[in-house]
Amino acid sequence: MRTVKMIIIGTMLCLMTVAGCRAQTPTIDSSTVASLDIKRFMGRWYEIARFDHTFERNLEQCEAFYTLLPDGKISVTNSGVNIKTGKRKNSYGKAKLGDKPGQLRVSFFLFFYSDYNILALDDEYEWVLIGSKSPKYLWILSRRPHIDERTKTHIVDIAKQRGYDTSKLIWVKQ
Repeated sequence: MRTVKMIIIGTMLCLMTVAGCRAQTPTIDSSTVASLDIKRFMGRWYEIARFDHTFERNLEQCEAFYTLLPDGKISVTNSGVNIKTGKRKNSYGKAKLGDKPGQLRVSFFLFFYSDYNILALDDEYEWVLIGSKSPKYLWILSRRPHIDERTKTHIVDIAKQRGYDTSKLIWVKQ
């Protein structure tokens, strides 16, 4: 009987240890900017940095181009050069305004939309920090292919304050 109790207690301690060691999903602040002039947001943006994900893996010289359509929807074209093949890859999608200011819903496949949260935006629309409700997605975009160190540090600090692990940023070669 004593052996059975010891096995039960040992099993419970192991289970509690495993449960305590599980990776916790980091908490991020994915709140969007208070207002967005969608017409000013349109046009070409250069990708300065991003988190790694399969749909952009091995791409450099990345750009996003947004066009406001007459029906109020947005055409999205993302492109980048594959570092292994040297060929440009284009992805075509669509977007629509989300439920809150500074939020777009973006789709690159049928009717499956993802959150595209504008977390921070320069007053002159020269740079933008974009995330989603997940801590796995983060982008820094700029109207120019390069940004100065002071601006870069400022944007990274905003991302850190919002709970993102900025050590995971990949700095995109333009």
